Amino acid sequence: MGARVTRAFRNFNVENRAEREISKRKPSMAPKHPSTRGLLREQLSQFPEIEEDVSRKDNKLLSLLRDVYVDSKDPAPSLLVKNVIPQKEPEEFRLPIGNHFDKNLMDIPKGKVTVVEALTLLNNHKLSPETWTAEKIAQEYHLELKDVNSLLKYFVTFEVKVFPPEDRKAIQSK
Repeated sequence: MGARVTRAFRNFNVENRAEREISKRKPSMAPKHPSTRGLLREQLSQFPEIEEDVSRKDNKLLSLLRDVYVDSKDPAPSLLVKNVIPQKEPEEFRLPIGNHFDKNLMDIPKGKVTVVEALTLLNNHKLSPETWTAEKIAQEYHLELKDVNSLLKYFVTFEVKVFPPEDRKAIQSK
């Protein structure tokens, strides 16, 4: 329903509005700067044939302009770059540590640990930090010492602590 009303207003008196728009004066040239108006009048008074040359279209030049086709391409590089793919050095692998063997995971690159191994080493360090020091973890899992120190400093395993309410009786579990 709303579209009909909108269309009625849009099409109301459309012919008269179009005729009025067509009959308007066409836009003129951009105004000249006041300092150049005097110079232009002076030149036109001395050479009146210039005005005719300026306003006339040259069909020959227009046809040449229509024939121009510009195709831009990047310049060829001066030095030829060889597409050399550096060969990767063969990585050293190790077997997973612990009893968490994954069927799909047979060997792990040295310097990396799986999520299960990371959680295990963090938990071992939390439970007995004197036994599982950063040096021992780095040696056991073939990691760099600075990476192990960062891992122990910034990552912790989840801890669940349940605080009994002080003002109510605690519910005893069976």
